[in-house]
Amino acid sequence: MNFWDTLAEMLVLLFAIAMGYAASRLGILGGEADKKISKLLLDITIPAMVLSSVCTGEALPETAVILGSLGVSALFYGLEFLFTLIVPPLLGGEPGQKGVWRFTLVFGNTAFIGYPVVVSLFGPEALFRAVLLTLPFNLMAYTLGPLMLTGAKRFSLRQTLSPATVAAFVALFMALTRVRPPAVVGEALAFVGEITGPLSLMFVGSLLAGLSLGRMLTSLRLWALTAVRLLVMPVALFLVLRGVKIDPLMFSVVVTEMGMPTAINGSLLCMEYGGDAECMAQITFVSTLASIVTIPLLTVLLF
Repeated sequence: MNFWDTLAEMLVLLFAIAMGYAASRLGILGGEADKKISKLLLDITIPAMVLSSVCTGEALPETAVILGSLGVSALFYGLEFLFTLIVPPLLGGEPGQKGVWRFTLVFGNTAFIGYPVVVSLFGPEALFRAVLLTLPFNLMAYTLGPLMLTGAKRFSLRQTLSPATVAAFVALFMALTRVRPPAVVGEALAFVGEITGPLSLMFVGSLLAGLSLGRMLTSLRLWALTAVRLLVMPVALFLVLRGVKIDPLMFSVVVTEMGMPTAINGSLLCMEYGGDAECMAQITFVSTLASIVTIPLLTVLLF
């Protein structure tokens, strides 16, 4: 895709975010409604979407491609952790803010925004690659995430066994063993999973509705971190992977996913564990807004 085609796809996604923003302003979304939508996404529609990625379609990637993709995921997260050693000391800030910097660098919005973006850019066959990439995310976000944000150790192993994580493991097992349920099961899962994209984007818009634009848009630290998250890191991953033999579609998916804005999970974890929720909401807004332009820019420069 050229810049304008990709920008057009991103504007479609932006429209869904804008509708969520408007719904929150009108009192339709927000507060308790957002909490219920979050549960609906995490516990039902995202697991259905993940499972449908291996239950439908003509063919899955070969086993060698799947295992290679898991290896690429290790490089993906290894590079992100490397950036957490370099960037937060340079940005400075209070301890709570540094926790937000670290979380932002490791946990991009690879599911809520990443899934609809890669499917719109590269087609339905890209979804399973994105699922493979998100598998470590589901395991780390509820374990390392609270430690990054607060330094606390109050997390339960049970939290790592979320429906999305279980669905990712089941999808991986089905892909490796080539076991599939009857076609009607795959169709039913796909039917439910298809609402994940628009609903998750409206959820993002609703979360952004309560934030002050002025303070966020004038913060040099937020813009510097956003530039690293959305531009520097995907370019760095692109350069690293150029020398690695990799499935071309997986290459496109992981580089694009590296350019995703901050994961929404951060705000939920800050509220639960006592992190800097205001700072996390601010970087979520700024990075999400900027990604509307940076993702099309990356597709022009790198693909």
